[in-house]
Amino acid sequence: MEKLDFPKPFEHNHAPVRELYEIDAGPTTRGEKFADWVNKNVGSWRFILIQTILVVIWVILNATAYIRAWDPYPFIFMNLIFSLQSAYTASLIMMSQNRQDKLKAHNDYLMNLRAEEESRAVLENLAAQDKALQEIYREILELRKETAKSANK
Repeated sequence: MEKLDFPKPFEHNHAPVRELYEIDAGPTTRGEKFADWVNKNVGSWRFILIQTILVVIWVILNATAYIRAWDPYPFIFMNLIFSLQSAYTASLIMMSQNRQDKLKAHNDYLMNLRAEEESRAVLENLAAQDKALQEIYREILELRKETAKSANK
């Protein structure tokens, strides 16, 4: 029988999988820090509630002219402020998301390398098993032939 040769067992000696917050040192520049702060706070209920309260106060003060109306109905100045806020907020959130997406993409790349390495080891093992099964099958056929010959004699 031909010597069966199997690959050496795969060793999982890579670093353990970690969460992104464990890998990421965080934003490094003031701009990145500010973008992350905006991303974190603008999407919160706290921000929504504060903005809603400010809008209600703005509308009441201007609609009732309790104090001299600085932005009478239809509140064009408030619309301008909201438009500016939306434009800058969207840009800052996108900057923050881009930085985080780069981190996620790099982490995915590292995970894919590990998965490819492990898949390659599994495929090599399967190929060795196929070769071993073929050799065992060949050996069984030879034994059957020998058994049949000795039974016929």
